[in-house]
Amino acid sequence: MQERNAWWYIPSLYFAEGLPYILINSASVILYKRMGIDNTRIAFYTSWLYLPWVIKMFWGPLVEARSTKRNWILGTQLAMAALLAATAFTLRLPAFFSMSLLFFFIGAFISATHDIAADGFYMIALSEKDQAFFVGIRSTFYRLAMIFGSGVLVVLAGWIETRTGDIPLAWTTALVVAALLFAALAAYHKFMLPRPAGDGEPPAGAQTSGTFKEVFLSYFKQDYILPTLGFILFYRLGEAMLIKLVAPFLLDARTAGGMGLSTEQVGWVYGTIGISALVVGGILGGWIIAKYGFRKCVWPFILTMHAPDLFFLYMAYAQPAVGLVGFLVAAEQFGYGLGFTAFTVYLMMRASDSRYKTAHFAISTGIMALGMMGPGSAAGYIQQKVGYPHFFLTVCVCTLPSMFLIPFIPKEAPSKA
Repeated sequence: MQERNAWWYIPSLYFAEGLPYILINSASVILYKRMGIDNTRIAFYTSWLYLPWVIKMFWGPLVEARSTKRNWILGTQLAMAALLAATAFTLRLPAFFSMSLLFFFIGAFISATHDIAADGFYMIALSEKDQAFFVGIRSTFYRLAMIFGSGVLVVLAGWIETRTGDIPLAWTTALVVAALLFAALAAYHKFMLPRPAGDGEPPAGAQTSGTFKEVFLSYFKQDYILPTLGFILFYRLGEAMLIKLVAPFLLDARTAGGMGLSTEQVGWVYGTIGISALVVGGILGGWIIAKYGFRKCVWPFILTMHAPDLFFLYMAYAQPAVGLVGFLVAAEQFGYGLGFTAFTVYLMMRASDSRYKTAHFAISTGIMALGMMGPGSAAGYIQQKVGYPHFFLTVCVCTLPSMFLIPFIPKEAPSKA
């Protein structure tokens, strides 16, 4: 194995993993809202952008068995740079909505493939001790990418929009900056990613021709698979609806039930302060789980993730001042950071003893994305029918199913599959 300190590439690798996800699934919502698209269409169509993360399980075995994960990482980063640049230049066209959606959809496939390769690379390039040490680091830089994508770039777009009045120019600039950053990341990783022993080789004991079938059979033969599948699907059910309407809720005028914030204010309140609180919650959550274990943390963390959804219900009814809105958004994101860290640890724990770590983790995250796509696609329609207060009440009710499943899921790593 080519030795290289993991600090040289793990932070940048997970920054590159987080950035397209937040751009495609969250920043796009703000973009379309500012470009005049209604909530129903925004929520429905951007929720379908989750699809590649849902079905990435079907080409996880391909990434596992073909070429090297290092090559997959470099190729997908270059492709993402080109794709973001192409998306930027659709925003001046009459058919910008359909064309940009198509490019975002292709970008989602590229990003999902990058995720598979990066997560697999992490598990083969680092020792088990280093994997445990860097789990908080990778999560932190993934979240920093979210701050950059939904905070810095949104603030930049809002700043240009305020000073020029040209919304397409503002978002074209933001996407071009992201494209240039991805080109730089690909060039950096070309020199900095090590070449781990075994990268590109099929898992020990597997026949290449039977790998695809064996991966899925071994995943669904795991102990407690039914409650596990239910838990993965429903853990983010409420959040799947919430996340699609947070930005429109903050942007909509108070007369329409929203908070009346500007694009730049949303970039600060939600994309910067809120995501920063999420990062802090994620780091603290990783430390607490490492100290006390998943079994002791699962209940407190799921409560800290879901209970703060009540803050949005309060805001919809009370329409508080901007300062309090920022505080409540940050508090909700902090709780979400704690809860999502527990969920990530659970998915890694379930994949840890498998011969097919990369593919099994991809299957789990694909199922998670499926749980996000369906509810998210209906969120805009529900909000338009019942208004923001009753919509956020629905979100709170949808957090309950995952809690009902906690007594039935395994809370330790499974036997080898």
